[in-house]
Amino acid sequence: MNTTGFIARRYLFSKKHVSLISTLTMISVTGVTIGTALLIIVLSVFNGFFEVIKGLLLNNDPDIRIESAEGQPFVYEQDIRQQLQDIPEITIASPYIAGKALLTAGKNTDRVVSVKGINPQSFNQLNNLEENVTSGKLSLSVQNKRPGLVMSEQLLADMNLQIDQQVALLSANGMRKSLTQFSVPRTYRFDVRGAYSITQIVDNPAVYIDMRAAQRLFEYRNTISGIDIKLQDNEQAEAVKARLGNQLGAKYEISTWYDLQKPLYDVMYLEKWGAYLVLMIIVLVAVLNIVGSLTMIVIQKNRDIGVLLTMGYTPAQIKQIFVKQGFYIGLIGCGLGGALGLLFSWLQQQYGLIKLSSAFIINAYPVSIHTLDIAIVLAGSLLLCLLASWYPAKRAATIEPADAVRFE
Repeated sequence: MNTTGFIARRYLFSKKHVSLISTLTMISVTGVTIGTALLIIVLSVFNGFFEVIKGLLLNNDPDIRIESAEGQPFVYEQDIRQQLQDIPEITIASPYIAGKALLTAGKNTDRVVSVKGINPQSFNQLNNLEENVTSGKLSLSVQNKRPGLVMSEQLLADMNLQIDQQVALLSANGMRKSLTQFSVPRTYRFDVRGAYSITQIVDNPAVYIDMRAAQRLFEYRNTISGIDIKLQDNEQAEAVKARLGNQLGAKYEISTWYDLQKPLYDVMYLEKWGAYLVLMIIVLVAVLNIVGSLTMIVIQKNRDIGVLLTMGYTPAQIKQIFVKQGFYIGLIGCGLGGALGLLFSWLQQQYGLIKLSSAFIINAYPVSIHTLDIAIVLAGSLLLCLLASWYPAKRAATIEPADAVRFE
């Protein structure tokens, strides 16, 4: 019968002659509890902010984007269409044309804008642009011999424009030709058909026009800038990227939603795990108390250890007794801390207990509970507690039974 666990519990939870030991043990449990709870709460809040930022960026970014590896326009060939159709995870594939152009609407009213030529039907399925149109409508077709254009509400207000007003676009290539060939710049006229409003992190929201109009504006003829892809689940992006890379070859550059905003996402992950390491210091302080309390138990139970050794207990079993004490302290602290952290995170997620400034894009601190993060927190805290018990356990295992009994 293995009695090391029973003895460890008796030493840890029974009444002791030295009250300082019980006080240090309580401090250790409390420290591990607070540290574990804080770690779960803080990591859940970081996850929540990550999800919020990701959702805002995915208003503009696709799950996967295919572009030419050389940065040049390319032909959307039938074999590429077929390969995309053969991948079940892909729900929408929307080709586009992108470039910079000068938007002008009369005297002293011009702005360099990002222009994106799209197929309205497929692009709307990709990012629900039509649902975000707040003025006018999503109409890019030719009416009264002029194609339509949709811009952001912010740009509409900044340039003091109105719905159905006529504007002109001049591409960078058109400006270059006018300077080098001494010709009149060729502008293309559009009607402002609508304006959209999307909460964005990036500046310079796109001006949308029909793809055929964009091909004329940027002189792309029958080529495109890239293909935006929507998946059934954006967490499948890396797997689909690897498959597309094998099928399409080195001619194309394939980027996931993470790749498109990699510096920002990397910084957010760095902040999250940096906070994890800093908050682990709280657990480390509690762990130092475990070292002190277990060492004092070893000193107090010196005679008991000698008796156990004379009864046939091996030094390894004596060591195991005190390692298990550290394990029990960690188990109680991690259990209580994990329960408190999960409870508070759930309450914040459901009821938004702690509010944010009204100027922010959300009302309360966002929370997203990840099972892997909880496992890492609990495992890290428990591991520190086990490591803290190593020194007292080693000291107990080196006690000579004859000396322990003689000098008690």
